[in-house]
Amino acid sequence: MAFDPEAVGATAARLLRFIRVEHTVFTLPMAYAAALLAGGALDVLRALFIGLAVFGLRTAGMAWNNIADYPIDKVNPRTRGRMLVSGKVTFREAYAVFLFGVAVFLTSAAALGKMPTALSIPYLAVVIAYPYAKRLHCLPHLHLGLVYALVPLGASIAMHPDSLEAALANTPWLLVVASALWVAGFDVVYSKGDYQFDRSYGLGSIPACYGLKTADVAAVALLTTSAVLYVANYLSYGLSPWGLALTLAGAALEIYSALLGATGDVARGFNLNLAVGVLMPLGVFVGYYTQPP
Repeated sequence: MAFDPEAVGATAARLLRFIRVEHTVFTLPMAYAAALLAGGALDVLRALFIGLAVFGLRTAGMAWNNIADYPIDKVNPRTRGRMLVSGKVTFREAYAVFLFGVAVFLTSAAALGKMPTALSIPYLAVVIAYPYAKRLHCLPHLHLGLVYALVPLGASIAMHPDSLEAALANTPWLLVVASALWVAGFDVVYSKGDYQFDRSYGLGSIPACYGLKTADVAAVALLTTSAVLYVANYLSYGLSPWGLALTLAGAALEIYSALLGATGDVARGFNLNLAVGVLMPLGVFVGYYTQPP
């Protein structure tokens, strides 16, 4: 069979849509912000492998989430259009994407050093376990937050790859926890859209288990706490006021998006919340590179 670059390009584009590669782009800045705060030498090669590790882990996670959730997605009216359910991506392709992501992640972790290598399998286990959380309990949002928190935590460990003690001592823990609560909080809001389906299908979420009012309170509490922790993290490093302005803007936007989600404007709140993932690391970058010598 002759090589067809157009067909290869179309397949690659389709599979990139399958893993929602644009969300990976939004994830990378938080990894690099954590790496800068953790100290050490962030050279080009280390930055490259951190980026590849994030890409590989997220690719594996997205592919596995689609595979594991297929029986649910095919009967949920909201998710019937997903690419695996609709047949735009085959199971063979989905498994291939999963294995590709695992290979990229493990290779990148090995290139980053001893501790990233040792922690790579536990990282994969946390990510692969995520789609089963809603089958087991009412707080899958916290599991998703943990999955996202692995990104800044892993980047911090990659900056001190030979000593777990040094890595943990230098990790920006306020940033890690804030990131976990940020993702968990808006996942609570997002899950309101599946409230009735989750209840009828026996799936766990805060809206399904405890009701919509409790979900709104939980989401606002999680996102407000996250915003406060992001600001506290910034202040704890004594970075420049230029970056603080961006961090405060991100915190205000995070709280506003929480209130929008709680009052029913989920789509607008979700779009605004995406900007939080840009403003918070951008604040760190600006603050780090404009701080006095």
